[in-house]
Amino acid sequence: MSHRVLLADDHAIVRNGIKYILIQEGFAVVGEASNGRDAVQMTKELLPDVAILDFAMPLLNGIDAARQIHHAAPRTKTLLLTMYEDEPHVLRALRAGINGYVLKTQAVAELVQAIRSVLHGDLYLSPAVSESVVKAALTQNEQESDPLTPKEREVLQLIAEGKSNKQISQELGASVKTVDSHRRNLMVKLNIHETAGLVRYAIRTGLIRA
Repeated sequence: MSHRVLLADDHAIVRNGIKYILIQEGFAVVGEASNGRDAVQMTKELLPDVAILDFAMPLLNGIDAARQIHHAAPRTKTLLLTMYEDEPHVLRALRAGINGYVLKTQAVAELVQAIRSVLHGDLYLSPAVSESVVKAALTQNEQESDPLTPKEREVLQLIAEGKSNKQISQELGASVKTVDSHRRNLMVKLNIHETAGLVRYAIRTGLIRA
């Protein structure tokens, strides 16, 4: 029986390329999503063996989508496709419970191996991710990483995508007052006092593309 895979990337051409590779290798692609929020919902419904997530997706980035998937569908393995190989991004992914971390520059060569590794219960990291980064992930204190809660990151991403408080409240199913409170907390925590600064922070940390 073929292992079932869900693909999530906001570029259809990327999804099509990955889908072709996986089908050739005997995997069954059971669903495709163009944003992180749809990826979470489709995973809940389809319960794939592996969810392949792009790092920078609209509405919800790959790391926070993976965190929600682990909670909603704990048997689904998550594999992150990313162009980031620097320490902060790798640490965030590992601490979110990502099972595989594959650099997009190596995706064609590594993707199938990565999927098979995570299906066997192993952690897969692209060889280009340095040993020192992995060591840092194992030794640094959790509190030294991201100062924001998962919900604050969700709100920050939507702010950076240009959505109003009302639009964010509709997207998250929260009141406008709650969203406004999250926005104020973000500014206090990050010592940023205008929306443009929040957008720059979101770009710098990889929540959205520049």
